[in-house]
Amino acid sequence: MEFINIGEDIKKMGNHREKFKDIKRLVVKVGTSTLTHEGGNVNFRCVEKLGMVLSDIMNRGIEVILVSSGAIAVGVGTMHLKERPSDIGAKQATAAVGQCVLMNIYSKFFREFGKTVGQILLTKDILEDEKSKKNVINTFNSLYEHGVIPIVNENDSVATDEVEYGEKKLLGDNDSLSAVVACLVKADLLIILSDVDGFYSGDPRKGADCKIIDDIYAIDEQITACAGGRGTKLGTGGMVTKLDAARLVMEEGIDMVLANGNDPERIYDILDGEKVGTVFVGKSKV
Repeated sequence: MEFINIGEDIKKMGNHREKFKDIKRLVVKVGTSTLTHEGGNVNFRCVEKLGMVLSDIMNRGIEVILVSSGAIAVGVGTMHLKERPSDIGAKQATAAVGQCVLMNIYSKFFREFGKTVGQILLTKDILEDEKSKKNVINTFNSLYEHGVIPIVNENDSVATDEVEYGEKKLLGDNDSLSAVVACLVKADLLIILSDVDGFYSGDPRKGADCKIIDDIYAIDEQITACAGGRGTKLGTGGMVTKLDAARLVMEEGIDMVLANGNDPERIYDILDGEKVGTVFVGKSKV
């Protein structure tokens, strides 16, 4: 399948990746497949490196928010379950256990690099209520002022509804949640770290001729047709939810990068303007 570059007028403005060097506020979403091994046990090496990289980026003067999946998967490993539960009650119980374990691990590793983390759990009703939404934004701002890294997750132990932002109804997934958070805090960039190297022209598991699309300026039918399934066994995300996230932030003028999370140091490369993953280019506000 051959793709036509969309938005030549935007490209003429220069290398859009170069502007990543000057961002002030960054949202990073990390997926279950990055945080855990098969079976739900925590990938300590990856979490430690993530803590180091994000702490170092904070030291540059960039405000960082981490949107983290993994509560249910970590709960599966901690409770020695054979597989991810299928019924809602068991999922919520597993999430309650996993969220505690996950935050303790984050707190430990970030503390090693001199940073404090704070937990923010969001649900649909909070995002729908204007007063609650304002309170969430105030919490983010207060954490920034104190140099604390907010770690955000959907409150999986109580939430069952879809996530909404404005009139847009999104899948109840942390890809979508990370986009909502990026819009709420008016981030300059959203980075989604997943188990793929970028957005492909098709499912790479089914066709060797599939290639990564470096830059996407609009999500049309051609791009939508490339989206595949729901992702890994322990996670819920897939390319569909990543496109949902991209649509939302692009509309708000925020860029999004989809990249592989197996080495969190790739975040450095992205912020240095290097060609990593797929960039979904936000609409120009000019």
